[in-house]
Amino acid sequence: MSHTEPYRLSLTEAARLIADRALSPVELTTSVLDRAEAVEPKLGAYVSVAREAALRSAAEAEREIAAGRPRGPLHGVPVALKDLIDVAGVPTTASSRVRADHVPDADAAVTERLRAAGAVLTGKTHTHEFAYGLTTPQTRNAWSPEHIPGGSSGGSAAAVAAGTATFALGTDTGGSIRVPAALNHVVGLKPTYGLVPRHGVTSLSWSLDHVGPLTRTAADAALVLQALAGHDPRDPASLAHPPEDYTRALGAPIAGLRIGIPANYYFERVQPQVAAAVRTAVDALTALGATAVPVRVPMTEYVHASQWGLMVPEATAYHQDMLRASPGLYADDVRILLEAGEFVPATDYIRAQRTRTLMHQRWLALFDGTDGAEGAGGIDVLAAPAVPATAARAGQSEFIWPDGSTESVSDAYVRLSAPANLTGFPALSVPVGRDDEGLPIGMQLIGRPLAEATLLRLAHAYESAHRPAPELAPL
Repeated sequence: MSHTEPYRLSLTEAARLIADRALSPVELTTSVLDRAEAVEPKLGAYVSVAREAALRSAAEAEREIAAGRPRGPLHGVPVALKDLIDVAGVPTTASSRVRADHVPDADAAVTERLRAAGAVLTGKTHTHEFAYGLTTPQTRNAWSPEHIPGGSSGGSAAAVAAGTATFALGTDTGGSIRVPAALNHVVGLKPTYGLVPRHGVTSLSWSLDHVGPLTRTAADAALVLQALAGHDPRDPASLAHPPEDYTRALGAPIAGLRIGIPANYYFERVQPQVAAAVRTAVDALTALGATAVPVRVPMTEYVHASQWGLMVPEATAYHQDMLRASPGLYADDVRILLEAGEFVPATDYIRAQRTRTLMHQRWLALFDGTDGAEGAGGIDVLAAPAVPATAARAGQSEFIWPDGSTESVSDAYVRLSAPANLTGFPALSVPVGRDDEGLPIGMQLIGRPLAEATLLRLAHAYESAHRPAPELAPL
């Protein structure tokens, strides 16, 4: 075994070494668990670490592989699950006192699929309480303990960035996979709405919720999506999409792909270093043969009102009974949002749903090139910053923009990610550098529905040329 520290391996590398019998699942899992023990006091990514159960799973994977019964690339590889995702017999706390005693008796659909693929569960990671926020205050940024990891899947992103999980799952309702991925220098994929089932996952907003992977590379994300995607009748939004090989297109040339560069919205009120890093990454993709096309993104003036107009009342409807029974158990920031949802008129909620339907249609037209001047002949992907700013300092409440305007940290982080939740289009954040303070910067790639393979292919092309080895946070 040439690697002295297996926790540093990407999922793709670990899977190859395990398949070649050059690395054992027990060796990998032990390394990841030892790394967690060493850095958790500084990081705070995990709610709970299941060391004994993980080592038992790893030993079982090792026996199956030795007996010639490999289950695929996730077999024997450590995964952490955001603490909204049910694991039978393990508390799902949603990082809330409200759920302190909640122990599910069955696995979530994605947990079932990971088990079937032979993945090794290392534990549950912190979320902003009930995923209703973008900071994950219990966890620190893997690159700088003075900064936030982003949220709400902050624990999952920090764990992958620090090597305390080889990959992780998160959820994304307004950016909660992509925001922490961008702030922690990892890849985060929000799939098409309905592609990955949400049965057994605590809801924030049913019409905006997605489950997806946080990984070190695009190739890793393709392997995880492969295991997770597919219809589940228990999720009413689940798509009957036939199985697809997301790894097949990874090495394909990107020549001829059209990348839409937004002339509005996505580069407004964005830190200059973030904007510059993203534009440089787009230049790298055009140097590889892709074509950059300026576009105007439709209906951006409705994003903020539509996102909050859907999320707030849906979250309140989900929590209504618990909120009335024990309001004092919620953190103040979450309780205030849930109480506010009681005052959103049904007419406003219906307007937000109608707006979302129109936005979906207009975005399809933008990608198809049928939206007049805005489409400029159609695009395969939209490229933009994942978030307008690098990680805020812990306790920081707002950003001040060059024009003198201020914006709350939550509003800033949700602003560029919310459109893909409203439209249901797949979106991926890929690391494209760091700012002067060493804080990570992520580029967001958004594709048409079910075009995950295109996003992964572009991200992989960028990585292959400019980030061949993923960096781990130097904790």
